[in-house]
Amino acid sequence: MSILTSVLVGSCAQDIKETEDINPIIKRPEIKVSNGLLTPEILYSLARVSDAKLSSDGQKILYGVSFSSIEENKGNRELFIVNVDGTEKKQLTNTAKSEQNAVWLQNDHEIAFLSNESGNSQIWVMNVDGTNRHQISNYESGINGFIFSPDEKRILFISDIKYGKRTSDIYPDLPKATGRIVDDLMYKHWDEWVETIPHPFIASFDGNKMGEVIDIMEGEPYECPMKPMNGIEDLAWSPDGKVIAYASHKKTGLEYSLSTNSDIYLYNVETKQTSNLTEGMMGYDTHPVFSPDGNYIAWISQERDGYESDKHRLFMADLSSGKREYLTSDFDYNVDDMQWNQDSRSFYTIVSKEGLKHIWQVRLDKTMRQITTGQYDYIALSAAAGNMIAIRQSQEYAPEIFSVNIESGEAKEISFENKAVFDQLSIAKSEPRWIKTTDGKQMLVWVVYPPNFDPNKKYPALLYCQGGPQSMVSQFWSYRWNLQIMAANDYIIVAPNRRGLPGFGQEWLEQISGDYGGQNMKDYFTAIDEIAKEPYADENHLGAVGASYGGFSVYWLAGHHEKRFKAFVAHAGIFNLEQQYLETEEMWFANWDMGGPYWDKNNPVAQRTFANSPHRFVDKWDTPILVTHGELDYRILASQGMAAFNAAKLRGIPAEMLIFPDENHWITQPQNGVLFQRVFFNWLDKWLK
Repeated sequence: MSILTSVLVGSCAQDIKETEDINPIIKRPEIKVSNGLLTPEILYSLARVSDAKLSSDGQKILYGVSFSSIEENKGNRELFIVNVDGTEKKQLTNTAKSEQNAVWLQNDHEIAFLSNESGNSQIWVMNVDGTNRHQISNYESGINGFIFSPDEKRILFISDIKYGKRTSDIYPDLPKATGRIVDDLMYKHWDEWVETIPHPFIASFDGNKMGEVIDIMEGEPYECPMKPMNGIEDLAWSPDGKVIAYASHKKTGLEYSLSTNSDIYLYNVETKQTSNLTEGMMGYDTHPVFSPDGNYIAWISQERDGYESDKHRLFMADLSSGKREYLTSDFDYNVDDMQWNQDSRSFYTIVSKEGLKHIWQVRLDKTMRQITTGQYDYIALSAAAGNMIAIRQSQEYAPEIFSVNIESGEAKEISFENKAVFDQLSIAKSEPRWIKTTDGKQMLVWVVYPPNFDPNKKYPALLYCQGGPQSMVSQFWSYRWNLQIMAANDYIIVAPNRRGLPGFGQEWLEQISGDYGGQNMKDYFTAIDEIAKEPYADENHLGAVGASYGGFSVYWLAGHHEKRFKAFVAHAGIFNLEQQYLETEEMWFANWDMGGPYWDKNNPVAQRTFANSPHRFVDKWDTPILVTHGELDYRILASQGMAAFNAAKLRGIPAEMLIFPDENHWITQPQNGVLFQRVFFNWLDKWLK
């Protein structure tokens, strides 16, 4: 999707690049903390836990851990297994080839996974103790993700196919020509020129090797799963293995760029016929999941075409009657990452509410029950045989695996992948504050205090501006916008859930659309002004930082802050809204949030948006600014950052720019990540300390 997914909720989209080289094997580094404070080098050396799955008997946990090497500038992912009570942890793999997409097979006696050990990504299988590792697929184009049918006789997998024509297809006598001939929109997306798209394939499996392959969308120029973030969760097998559900955005070019309307399709494995389950539902439909008894299918749905941040609704359809039901119609919050309960009468899901993400149970009668509590974000769950595990994080602790008591919600840590490091750290405390806004509403603001906080001391403070623009400021853990490391550098962090963020009802969320530079900016000023009144906050040394829409916010604040701030940092931000309208690729986002094109002079919403573009207020800039951007960012082009930097220099304002030729909207390489943090704090310390 659009800018919303760029800042994602937590750190999933900001993971490290993983190695494809043979040597060396990247292992868990030995980390010694000398003074109890988190540093960029420690941050980028932490183990990253992901993709935890319970065995079918609910007794064992399979999960992956990514390790990074700053020296090698790369990372590697290994597979682990541990009992659900935390005992008998074992590392199953120890290779230079990252193992991905691991799943249980053969009644929990085998594990299938992806590895590029043979030269490109293929499916491998090993025993549950890591022995007898062998390759079962040899698909020429490689495999991006897979799921076995319930009887394990077929494999549904994702692979890329060619999209469109190359210049050499049109002019075969110019095979070395590098020019691209473009005649429609969506020619680029996020960080790639679109020359391939993913398709779903079915293959037979005899227990040893993958056999004949069928493209279930053969001849269709549409992607499945949907780029850039979706994966195998966009596809599902029915319990009897006769039907495949998949989500697809069946549009191309200009039509694709203007619409978020995707649908859930049902493909009959025997007849090879496809039907549209959600025809007439005009928003973004994704994540189909069949009930264990095969009677129902559920999915996540958004209502309105073109609105990528619309409410995430839980829908269900009766497969015999086709009747659809909106199960969260009485609930004003987003639901995500759902899983059916084994009785087919309820779901487990993750809900974003009031700055936190917790596990809830949703029943078919529409009643709901919150399971977990506390100042945490639960970001993934897996349930089986009456047991539940989840990955939990906070602004104070990196993601780890926890067992969760389904009835009481009590959570117990299982993985402890970073315990040895965090035991050496002095942790910065994160505290919620509810602050009254200029229009009389209550706003949740997270305040993070430096480790060993002294209330009698004055600290410089940083206003953290969230991206998205519609992505909740929750108890997230990030490897770039990490509030813990900001506090460890002796700053008070002020992180408001300003207007336009989910978790506080649809009215609060939707207010920002068509009001860039409006109430949400007043909310920023309210938050920083209120905390600046505290005796421990140095009101003469305030800074503002942010990325994506947060970068836009910093540029806007630079022209309106009335000398509140003494330093700014903007990463991947929108500087010129007119420029952005024509440079970005997902036009539905620009049309919805900006109100339409800038040349529509009779559109008051659009005209107000573009009149509030940060570039129009450069004459009021008076504060040092650091600009950072990636040149592979096709969502917000690097020209935006360069224009902002140039404007500052031409105005005689102290400015610095950090450009990454090989990074996109995020910063994925370890050394670039450490470089970003060093430049970030060098700049802030120069002007705020």
